[in-house]
Amino acid sequence: MLNTGTIYGINGPVIYLKGNTGFRMQEMVYVGKEKLVGEVIALDKDMTTIQVYEETTGLHPGEEVVASGSAVSVTLAPGILNNIFDGIERPLERIAETGGAFITRGVSVDSLDRTKKWPAHITVQTGDVLNSGDIIAEVPETHAILHKCMVPPNVEGTVIRTVPDGEYTIDEPLVTLLLDNGTEKELTMTQHWPIRIARPSSSRVPASVPLVTGQRIIDTMFPIAKGGTAAIPGGFGTGKTMSQHQIAKWSDADIIIYIGCGERGNEMTQVLEEFGELTDPRTGTPLMNRTTLIANTSNMPVAAREASIYTGLTLAEYYRDMGYDVAIMADSTSRWAEALRELSGRLEEMPAEEGFPAYLASRLSAFYERAGMMNNLNGTTGSVTIIGAVSPQGGDFSEPVTQNTKRFVRCFWGLDKSLAYSRHFPAIHWLTSYSEYLNDLAPWYQDHVSPKFIHNRNRLMSLLNQESSLLEIVKLIGSDVLPDDQKLILEIARVIRLGFLQQNAFHKDDTCVSMEKQFLMMDTILYLYKQSRALVTMGHPMSVLKSEAIFDRVISIRYDVPNDRLEMFAQYHRDIDEFYQRVLEKNA
Repeated sequence: MLNTGTIYGINGPVIYLKGNTGFRMQEMVYVGKEKLVGEVIALDKDMTTIQVYEETTGLHPGEEVVASGSAVSVTLAPGILNNIFDGIERPLERIAETGGAFITRGVSVDSLDRTKKWPAHITVQTGDVLNSGDIIAEVPETHAILHKCMVPPNVEGTVIRTVPDGEYTIDEPLVTLLLDNGTEKELTMTQHWPIRIARPSSSRVPASVPLVTGQRIIDTMFPIAKGGTAAIPGGFGTGKTMSQHQIAKWSDADIIIYIGCGERGNEMTQVLEEFGELTDPRTGTPLMNRTTLIANTSNMPVAAREASIYTGLTLAEYYRDMGYDVAIMADSTSRWAEALRELSGRLEEMPAEEGFPAYLASRLSAFYERAGMMNNLNGTTGSVTIIGAVSPQGGDFSEPVTQNTKRFVRCFWGLDKSLAYSRHFPAIHWLTSYSEYLNDLAPWYQDHVSPKFIHNRNRLMSLLNQESSLLEIVKLIGSDVLPDDQKLILEIARVIRLGFLQQNAFHKDDTCVSMEKQFLMMDTILYLYKQSRALVTMGHPMSVLKSEAIFDRVISIRYDVPNDRLEMFAQYHRDIDEFYQRVLEKNA
């Protein structure tokens, strides 16, 4: 018999039940005649507090609330990929078929299609002893991803029956286990897991492999590891969403979970349209075949916005348990924090800085701590990488969400308004950004790209820092009074900014660049600097060097060298040597 209670008070998405209802903390409940979905968030002997994930307009005191007997959970089975859900894993396409363009209150739709039959290959035999996480069947979920059905956590036993290979729904038994206590348990393709509890793993693996995104300022200057955490903070219009789109399209993650948390509806529409049209560069199939979208737009109920982050995390951990590398794009954690603030205000909790709840930092840390590369229970290795956009009001990085996020992420890609407005994409500023993964990833760069990679990267950063110092002097007294060696630094820094850090997302060769090409571009720029510095040291003026147009020629490498013609870089080195000889002869 399920516990019930009666509504006593309503405050927006928060409702109160008087008396001892018998409900449990974080239990899912159904509210009122329309059975709105809610969650128990506070309990005492006289009062039960529930947050409702749907619009509460029209509810009134006296309506019944029924407990579900379980926590707010997601359904995990084939059918998650190439799908779009709301914040509590309701499929929006199926809701649109029955209720139109807007989600009707109390709509009850299965998270995944329970009638579709999936071709399953059973990987176990009668007599096998299975432990938590062991793979019992393989299902081709899409052309890109093989779904591995696993033994749920905390279940162990001996196989006593299996079905033959064939087509089955997600609810049909595939394998029957005899548990240690003598009972039988049927295993299907489906698991259910509470969204606020991290899925178990065997152990955490230190960061050692980069998530290669094809974006030079990320991969070379401020890399992120697989299983790492990164924040992209920036004011309105600086390119947070576009940067995440680029990473989602081109990174070497196996699966993308894109969480639109409190974003504008037109942005989510753009994601849907773009991802539906894009071809996956690795498989040649549509990119949506390895992507799941969770859409919780700014006009959806605020409580569901708070839950959407955890829904996406749980889906990501499920695919990580199969041995896949999953990347989460959370856009944006500021809207999620605003949802926390609104709910906290309705609960009359003591506010902290700027009205955010005192537990903002612990909620952010709990979210980012669920990232990581893990040794899974079944012996595979998988990762969850979290890239969270932060939208500080007025672009103020000193506000609480940005400052607390910096405490828990190891990679910070600070977007700059002036770069964005000057059409410099990505608008990640090299002086405000940092990555703590650089030393962890150095062995990988040395083995897979070049032993000189980190050295070259550090030299580029040094030149950019020197440029910043020199520009302060230029503002005061102009560039004409600078000595030629400092003028050269300004010119080479311009080459680095325009020819290396800036990318064109619409150019076929520049939108995504391999690590090898990134290194060769760095090497060419530094070779130009080396030869130019030698000429300046001999007394040749910068005016003569700049008249040769070699600097603009090196800037155009990003367009002029196709990604499959890297042997062309040798010609650039020869051109630089010819430039060196011409200047020597001209001033002999």
